[in-house]
Amino acid sequence: MPSAVELPESSGSFASFDGTAIGCRRIGSGPPVIMVHGSGGGLHSWQPVAEQLADRFELWLPARRGYAPSGSGRSGKRFADEVGDVGALIDSIGRPVHLAGMSYGATVALHAAAAGLPVRSLVLWEPPLYAAGEELAPVLDEFEQLTAQGDRRRADRLLAEKVARVPAALLDLMDQGEPTDVAEPTDDEPADAPGWCRDLASMAADTAEVERWSAVTVPTLLMRGADTWQPMPETLDRLATALPRVTLTTFPGQTHFAPSVIPEAVAAEIADFLPRH
Repeated sequence: MPSAVELPESSGSFASFDGTAIGCRRIGSGPPVIMVHGSGGGLHSWQPVAEQLADRFELWLPARRGYAPSGSGRSGKRFADEVGDVGALIDSIGRPVHLAGMSYGATVALHAAAAGLPVRSLVLWEPPLYAAGEELAPVLDEFEQLTAQGDRRRADRLLAEKVARVPAALLDLMDQGEPTDVAEPTDDEPADAPGWCRDLASMAADTAEVERWSAVTVPTLLMRGADTWQPMPETLDRLATALPRVTLTTFPGQTHFAPSVIPEAVAAEIADFLPRH
């Protein structure tokens, strides 16, 4: 596909259904696509992919509530709150959109489509649907304690082990400072602990049932890395079976972090899928 083009960007914010200010970046021109980031992300998360698509689509990159520069919203957040945020953004755009989600953001996208928002199609990167239910409540409590103590390294390890379920060998490499596919945050990036706390609250209040997504009937591109660890592959197989109009794409040699590692290849799949819907 063509290389990324230089197009004007704009940044601002909009008031969501409950008055929470949601920061948002817009780039490109064409049919509108909202790109929802995952846990620990922000305005930058989809940017490498969006830059490859800006010559043909209008990309909207919101920072989810709890992630700067957006407001925090209520404590005890639920997925319905973020569906409301997506709905408010669609209202401001003024026409149906394609909706893309990365990791936790892909779960938000599924909830938005199931709620009946005017979504033309879905693009999902590895929604962690297995990470849900009351078993996450103690993880949230421990994460809050660790971050309050300033022990972010142990807090990150907790999230990777108990939520993302990263294999122990990879976790050990991360602890030793060995290079991995996981991007280390820089000093000038905003703290994401409030966002993570609210995401964990949403997941703890949700269910791991996958078959419910059979009610999502819009065309869906479901993407995955061939080397992503269990239980993600098993969960995505079940999701692909449940979704009535799904295209499943696998990236050889990649893991959960492929949108950051190979953004050109991920963008190419999206650019091929969206014009058909």
